[in-house]
Amino acid sequence: MAVRNVEIDDKKFKIAYDIINPNKEKNIIFLHGWGSNKEIMKVFSNNFNDFRHIYIDMPGFGKSSNDYILTTFDYAKIMDKFLNELNIKKDIIIGHSFGGKVATLLKPDLLVLLASAGIVLPKPINIRLKIKFYKTLKFLGLSKFRKYFVSKDAKGMNENMYETFKKVVDEDFSEIFRNYKGKVLIFGGDEDTAVPPKSVKKQGELLKSKIIMLNGNHYFFFNSPNMNNAKENRKKIEKKIKKVI
Repeated sequence: MAVRNVEIDDKKFKIAYDIINPNKEKNIIFLHGWGSNKEIMKVFSNNFNDFRHIYIDMPGFGKSSNDYILTTFDYAKIMDKFLNELNIKKDIIIGHSFGGKVATLLKPDLLVLLASAGIVLPKPINIRLKIKFYKTLKFLGLSKFRKYFVSKDAKGMNENMYETFKKVVDEDFSEIFRNYKGKVLIFGGDEDTAVPPKSVKKQGELLKSKIIMLNGNHYFFFNSPNMNNAKENRKKIEKKIKKVI
């Protein structure tokens, strides 16, 4: 693992990253989802043997620092500067979930979205009631009970990252997807509840791209006890990418 100091807009970050196949000419950059890190994306390390792999911990995740409240646009600016300083061309970026939004803003030669966030769906009634109840408690000065109401994606985070989460979680990227002009591949999991198939379908419509649905949940590419076909899914992703480059 390597660490690079990046400074942008008077903010300083230590960015942890790994590079595999450093002598290859073409780059594949991997951006993880919210609450995740580069280690999860490194399940692709045995794929794409003809490419240089760049795995990055985005600020506030894994081994990378963050002392600020950020937006997705801030993350994209930080990643862009990081890549430029290392002279890494954005040939292909594979972004999972939150990383898909960041990857879209970076405008690589080929954008690959894995269960990308960015389509906002109506919240279930139980979640809406929970939010309303917490806002009432906060109004009454009882915000100390916040820990009982925060999303599992925000549990255990410091205040900066929690405020960042609140900024990015409901961002609607519909117009950004609609106006995107680059080459794109879109993958989704047919059992995904975080980014359900209807969200993936909407992305395809906005980006004017076919979608590829794979068997599995939000981590359809990641080895886990309930994902026996993750390795096969990674092969399918690799095959599709190689067809379009």
